[in-house]
Amino acid sequence: MFIVELTYIQPLSIVDNFVSEHRAFLERHYATGQFLLSGRKEPRTGGFILVNAISRDALEAILREDPFQREEIAQYKVTEFLPSMAAPDLASMLAN
Repeated sequence: MFIVELTYIQPLSIVDNFVSEHRAFLERHYATGQFLLSGRKEPRTGGFILVNAISRDALEAILREDPFQREEIAQYKVTEFLPSMAAPDLASMLAN
């Protein structure tokens, strides 16, 4: 799994111009099961995406499709992690 942290590097007025297209990008990858959770930071300086197990190279290719990256609106920090504990409703996400 990966946690992707986005940090805006452009003013919110520019971010807002691409939010609809960014959400369409997210929805495409939710439909494949690759994206599990996403949301904005508070205060609104970026956001996070929790990504299901794919390779880092595959994830980086996916992120290049994001309009926030294409338009140089956000910087991305990708952190891989191996979940070892989960709430009962999320136990199926643990590696065997």
